[in-house]
Amino acid sequence: MAASLLLPSQRISQMRMHSEDLTKDVMCFSLCLKRQKCNIKLYMIPASTIFHHGVLRPFAPIGSSGADGINQGNHVSLGVLAPNKFQRSRTLLHSSSNPSGDVNDFERQLQELFDAVKTMIKMGNKKDAIDLLQANYEAVKEQIDGGAKGMEQAAILDIIVLGHMLVGDLKLVRSLLDMMDKIVDGLKDDEALLDSVLLHMGSVYSTLGKFEKSMLMYRRALEILEMTYGKDSAFLITPLLGMAKALGSIGRVTKAVEIYHQAIAILELSRGAESDDLVVPLLGLGNLLIKERKATDAEIPFTRILNIYKRSYGENDGRVGIAMCSLAHVKCAKGDADEAIQLYRNALRIIKDSKYMALDDNVMEKMRIDLAELLHVVGRGKEGRELLEECLLITEKYKGEDHPSSVTHLINLATSYSRSKNFVEAERLLRTSLRIMMKTVGPDDQSITFPMLHLAVTLYHLKQDEEAEQLALKALQIREAAFGKESLPVGEALDCLVSIQTRVGKDDSELLDLLKRVLIIQEKEFGYESEEVMITLKKIVFYLDKMGRKDEKFPLQKRLSLLRNKHKESIQY
Repeated sequence: MAASLLLPSQRISQMRMHSEDLTKDVMCFSLCLKRQKCNIKLYMIPASTIFHHGVLRPFAPIGSSGADGINQGNHVSLGVLAPNKFQRSRTLLHSSSNPSGDVNDFERQLQELFDAVKTMIKMGNKKDAIDLLQANYEAVKEQIDGGAKGMEQAAILDIIVLGHMLVGDLKLVRSLLDMMDKIVDGLKDDEALLDSVLLHMGSVYSTLGKFEKSMLMYRRALEILEMTYGKDSAFLITPLLGMAKALGSIGRVTKAVEIYHQAIAILELSRGAESDDLVVPLLGLGNLLIKERKATDAEIPFTRILNIYKRSYGENDGRVGIAMCSLAHVKCAKGDADEAIQLYRNALRIIKDSKYMALDDNVMEKMRIDLAELLHVVGRGKEGRELLEECLLITEKYKGEDHPSSVTHLINLATSYSRSKNFVEAERLLRTSLRIMMKTVGPDDQSITFPMLHLAVTLYHLKQDEEAEQLALKALQIREAAFGKESLPVGEALDCLVSIQTRVGKDDSELLDLLKRVLIIQEKEFGYESEEVMITLKKIVFYLDKMGRKDEKFPLQKRLSLLRNKHKESIQY
């Protein structure tokens, strides 16, 4: 082969290495990467095994056996479980027109390189992983500078890019992709490994938010796979889903929906209408429709996912519970609150009884919080508080009473009690949360301002204005230093301070100056015609009228009147 990889092993003799490479004590590796988790908005099954598409390996053929994809120890919020049935059981090279031994050796080297990087990262040796990637980059860069711009160089760069993505070091990724672009543009579509490299490039471009480039890579990979396997092959699913995601991200929703339906139709034909392989495209379609506020349309794919899991795993399987939560989210978006609440409750019961997740799992915790919030919205605050208290008790049991993660639950509970006018209990909870935060991050960290402002508002309701004002001033000072004087967090603190100082009896001109600061911030952050701006304008007009400053008041009053009419029409519509 023209290309070689640097690996730290005794197999150095297998590869051509320059003398300077030997001094680095690294050797050549090759690799196979699992596809990255889908970025999903709703709760679904963990994505740890979705499309375990090898770095240089396509899918398994129809009918090949695959793991069911459950990884109990790696639950991911908003992930989805899909059986690992879209890999080809053999490498691309087995069906390639170039099945020579040196190509197989090269692919094995690629596999070893990626495995080495993964192992180093897992063991905490991130620097060693970066050094190994850099050594291979320097070697392949020398080859490219010398005029070698073939599939081997693209494949090595592919592994280096994926390695940097794993490490979380994106500094070189964009320039590496540019190098790969120039190489793959000159390659013929029948090159072994090209389809896999294009799929990885599409995925990385998507991760970087370069959706147009992502589309180009996925489309070319799709064309290659269509020529090889036909237009009804399940091997097309990965590029189709990649294209659909990219299209949805750039606002081409109609085309994205069409491609999701194409993927679904292919899988129905090859795997059957009740196959759990359908979950991934159904989920992508459902999430896109939710994003576009088409909850009624989204209900169809999410209901279908739930039914598929019930048939595949039984009514009481944890995966069914997770699917129920997704459907509950859709019902909530439709306004079917009672159905959503029942689905949430059944889901939590099934997941708990099946022990599919630990009680303190982040996904389960968020489900409880979502249900609690919904219960508060429909006026069932007591039931909502019971769930929030359960969250707090579970956190204290598994992590300790003063653990920082309990702060969220303390604040949520305090908010619930404030809604029910129990400000005394809210004060107790907020003081506890503030104490924990100050002990954890220090007295001047911006994160303490959240419970601090909540406590200031609660003390205001308890007529403890002096302490409320001091807390609001302190929060304002910290946020100004942390975010800048014209930031949205500062605007929030200013608005809170104005309410407190109004009752304290602060000078009207000082309050007006504070409100003008709030207005400037809100105009910048929310727009000149936002509801937030309208509310602040109302306060400013009040003070201008009170102070007799009619010349300033009239233009603002006219603007306020126009905004009121606009928002009134919006509400009626």
